[in-house]
Amino acid sequence: MISEPTTSTSHDEPGSFRDPGNQIFYAGDRVLRGLGPQAAKDWSAVAASAFLPPLLAAGKVIGTEPAEADEVPPEAAGRWTTVLRHERVPFVSYPYEWSFAMLRDAARLHLEILQAALADGVTMTDGSAYNLQWRGADPVFIDVGSFQPGAAGEPWAGYRQFCQTMLYPLMLQAHLGLDFQPSLRARIDGIEPGQMRRLFGGTRRWRAGVFKHVHLHDAIQARHAGTATGQVREEIRDAGFSTELVQATVRAVARLVDRLDWAPPRSHWVNYQQTCTYSDDDRTVKTAFVDAELADRRPATVFDLGANDGTYSRIAARHADYVVAVESDPAVVDDVYRRLRAEGQRRILPILMDLADPSPGGGWAGDERASFLARARADTVLALAVVHHLAIGRNVPLPRVLDWLTAMLPDQGRPGKLIIEFVHPDDPMAQQLLANKPAGLFPDYHRAEFERLLADRYEITRREELPSGTRTLYAGVVRG
Repeated sequence: MISEPTTSTSHDEPGSFRDPGNQIFYAGDRVLRGLGPQAAKDWSAVAASAFLPPLLAAGKVIGTEPAEADEVPPEAAGRWTTVLRHERVPFVSYPYEWSFAMLRDAARLHLEILQAALADGVTMTDGSAYNLQWRGADPVFIDVGSFQPGAAGEPWAGYRQFCQTMLYPLMLQAHLGLDFQPSLRARIDGIEPGQMRRLFGGTRRWRAGVFKHVHLHDAIQARHAGTATGQVREEIRDAGFSTELVQATVRAVARLVDRLDWAPPRSHWVNYQQTCTYSDDDRTVKTAFVDAELADRRPATVFDLGANDGTYSRIAARHADYVVAVESDPAVVDDVYRRLRAEGQRRILPILMDLADPSPGGGWAGDERASFLARARADTVLALAVVHHLAIGRNVPLPRVLDWLTAMLPDQGRPGKLIIEFVHPDDPMAQQLLANKPAGLFPDYHRAEFERLLADRYEITRREELPSGTRTLYAGVVRG
């Protein structure tokens, strides 16, 4: 937790406006939560409960403490009854950037926390996947404002959100083999029951969990479409709905989530280290180059773009506080995550993203969920064996590739560092990509032009050609 006082002015988190009485804002490096009168009363009861301290101690719920008076800017202090201070997660990611196993483990944690809360007379008003983040391969629940003292006869308030942002995406991939990420990226509220029902007709309705949580859910939702929420709750209470029934439902959903799994299809990229065109000498020189440049820098945060199986992310983690490993192949990311999770790795976060189509801003006003570039701030960027895929494979001009990479790095104070690999046009992989393109389409894709463009943006501190003679590594710092 951050403990030094600040006098910085505050600014609100764009994704935290939907509950006026419970909002996240920032002051300097601090992550603060403002609570209105009712939210403050609820938090006081929850903070005194028995279920929360073990979850905080285990790191399953984000570190939370009352903020000191001198930590809260004056303009914010007047708005809130109570202000809490939260631990800052190293990098904010979104569910459409997670692999299947990541979303499943996030869902498992949410249900584990909900079960512990219900057993202690507390409920959770939300069930969104966006309420979870990551410390490396460990999920952490961040929305402590959704805890609320429970009331007899109340249903599971977050059930719909849980289904739409966690359970349905998992079903989509486990039962149909369809990637869920595009659906979550397209709709901030997730996948509607009606959408799922159309996908799971016929015999598909009898797959695990589908009839109850898709067909029955959609039917009940349609039945009560014109009924006020308060009236629905009264009907539920009158029908004898109990806390024990909610607990049983949550346990059943947890068992269902545990049963859902996905076997990734065979992917060229899963075994890339064995199938790529690097010689053993190339790998040795490249590994030594990256290791030495990171050891010299000792960065706080590294972005490994095109991370593949995480080989260089692991090298980076030996020298950096935190590594974000970005890869576009769902099977690779899922495999990397499962291995990191098994190892208890908390310094490498794998995320799924196409570098030629990075996550845009989304939600209200386009900034309720920030774009990848708005979140991507690194001391060092690794761009190894990625430039040719963008420049040739996806037709992104070299200047625009370098500008995008540079935008992630600071140009003041301690300038950011780029470690980048240029694959020459005569390299076998470049030749393979060029074979699918019209002749003469990339007249500027050659080493001299790349070096000129790189030197315009960076002070090149080191270059080294790999023994194969068709790839060159560069290290440089951003020109101020």
